Amino acid sequence: MSHDMALRVRALHAARGRQVILRGLDLDVAAGEVCAVMGVSGAGKTTVLRVVAALQPFSSGTVEIGDVALEPGALPPESRLRALRRRVGVVFQSHALFEHLTALENIMLAPIHALGQSRAEAEGNATRLLESLGVSARANAYPRQLSGGEAQRVAIARALAPDPQLLLMDEPTSALDPARRAALGESLRALAAQGRGLLIVTHDAEFARSFADRVVVLSHGSIAEQGPAREVLT
Repeated sequence: MSHDMALRVRALHAARGRQVILRGLDLDVAAGEVCAVMGVSGAGKTTVLRVVAALQPFSSGTVEIGDVALEPGALPPESRLRALRRRVGVVFQSHALFEHLTALENIMLAPIHALGQSRAEAEGNATRLLESLGVSARANAYPRQLSGGEAQRVAIARALAPDPQLLLMDEPTSALDPARRAALGESLRALAAQGRGLLIVTHDAEFARSFADRVVVLSHGSIAEQGPAREVLT
């Protein structure tokens, strides 16, 4: 595993209104590492993802993704987040695909409009991503025509389109049967082997034990336990 850091978080505090969610969190994700974040509901797991993706502000601390740093306080406008959007891909639990676009068009959208790629370049990259994730046959299907597993793989392809160094995932196994969970785990290991850092929020202890390198357990907004997945989840 590379010792380069895909993510470095220090002394992170975040709140929702008057409710404190994160309390001085320190968290690293190395390039090539799959890190699973676990804990009971309300522990702050999804808030970590939202802060790192600049979808939620934080009150103090530092968040660094490669050479991009986020500042405490109000979220900056999207025009100032282009460097971050290139470095961080997000796969939401609900997939959040645009219903009026095909699978291929969903993947092409950000490269064309945010990264300035030509349509031909974006389409070529999107096609390769769908092939690598085993859903190339569904390129022209709309989200409503996709199974849960297919929609998730399209969402992963969309998140990978800008070639991010860090991939964030929220409860990726929630709608998958055991066979599709295993296939997803192998895909995530392959993505990590390419040098990406993966930060995955999950309640699925079996999945984390099988496919994560490290597990971080949150409790009341801070780390209660962390270590190799097979040691923490004995």
